[in-house]
Amino acid sequence: MSLSAVHGTLSSLKSCQADIGTGMDIVTDVAMDLAETQDEGEHPGIKEMEAMILECAKLDREINHFVDIVQQVTSEVNTQQPEAMFSLSAKVREQFTERIARLSDAELQSHPKVVAFMDSTKSSLNQVNREPVENTEELDEDVAVTQSQVNFTCPLTQVEMVNPMKNKKCNHHYDEGAILGLIKAKQGQKKKCRCPVVGCGNADVRQSDLIPDQMLRRKIQSQKRHGNRM
Repeated sequence: MSLSAVHGTLSSLKSCQADIGTGMDIVTDVAMDLAETQDEGEHPGIKEMEAMILECAKLDREINHFVDIVQQVTSEVNTQQPEAMFSLSAKVREQFTERIARLSDAELQSHPKVVAFMDSTKSSLNQVNREPVENTEELDEDVAVTQSQVNFTCPLTQVEMVNPMKNKKCNHHYDEGAILGLIKAKQGQKKKCRCPVVGCGNADVRQSDLIPDQMLRRKIQSQKRHGNRM
């Protein structure tokens, strides 16, 4: 197998990861729908969705480790004789098996999309169980729309977010593509990424601090559907 074929396979795996991420978002949406339709307690289907998203997180983690190991091994092969290519598969298999054996399923709970799943379903259940607010009809619609626009606007792009990400440290939100692009740009400059929200003291935003906010994404989509009907 040539190195170009290896790189092609890694590219396909990364595309597969993107599909896994989309699938995890769908699982979270379904779980939130189940939570919102449950009058009391927790819908049994939510546990099934939780098991499903943990399996997806496990697969995503394994792909990350596999890609990392392949990249390490191939970089070593580049500096050696061509004959080293013949042992490439065996080296990858050995290192991957050793690394996976050291992993714990408990670590999956810290996967960003698992954290988002737990937070989103909990928020949905709390929203269902919360007492209805009286006299909501008296809320001024113009004020509500203005507040929504502020909450839904990415501080980087200044437009409505599509995939909002919540910063665990400062609780600010950004659109996924915008904040990841900024972090990558700062890393290229050997600089830390400061939170773009004016007045925020968080001077070191990291990708590991970001969690997909499914609840906010649903609110944005709901407002968009409502606006299209008007």
